[in-house]
Amino acid sequence: MAGTVRHPTGRYGGRSAQERRAERRQRLLDAGLRLFGDSPGYRATSVTALCEAAGLSTRQFYEEFAGLEEVLAALHLFVNDQAEQATLAALAESEGLDLEHRAAAAFRAYASAATSDPRHIRIAFVEIVGVSPRLERQRLVRRARWVELIRAAAVEAAERGEAAPRDYRLAATAFIGAVNGLLHDWTAGQVDATLDEIVDELVLVLVGMARPAGWRA
Repeated sequence: MAGTVRHPTGRYGGRSAQERRAERRQRLLDAGLRLFGDSPGYRATSVTALCEAAGLSTRQFYEEFAGLEEVLAALHLFVNDQAEQATLAALAESEGLDLEHRAAAAFRAYASAATSDPRHIRIAFVEIVGVSPRLERQRLVRRARWVELIRAAAVEAAERGEAAPRDYRLAATAFIGAVNGLLHDWTAGQVDATLDEIVDELVLVLVGMARPAGWRA
């Protein structure tokens, strides 16, 4: 929640007060991405340091955010929104293809969006964890959205006869954990593989989940 300072409403330098506020807010978010997603990290960043990085005053900060936690929350949602939009677009573009090709398109889009900036990975999978009950709820809610996306896609594949008809909630939850863990380790340099190899492996895991041993189309 922003502070209670009354904001000016006139125009200055050809821009409205609303436009100037939006620019300041974006500068604070950009500074948060740099400091939280790289060095020194969320827990070691102060409001003063973030304001210095953004080139703004602490008064301007509190006009936009109640505290650093709100900045981290906004960045976490931004990172997830980018990856989700890329994944949904890939699924729409691959409509009509078989399970393997749709899964490959979706995973490649997700992985490309999630790993395009290493700071996004750190925001989404490292800095957000354990900060507060509020942010933990936000993290779990967004993860549940990814679980539902995978579950729904598996059910649709089953309806087309490409996957076993069953309840995919547990499998989708386990799969999302595997995806996030693998991408985190890959970005950190702990996994020696190309992005295409990562995607191919994830497709194999998903197909194995959707088509258990003994199942026939």
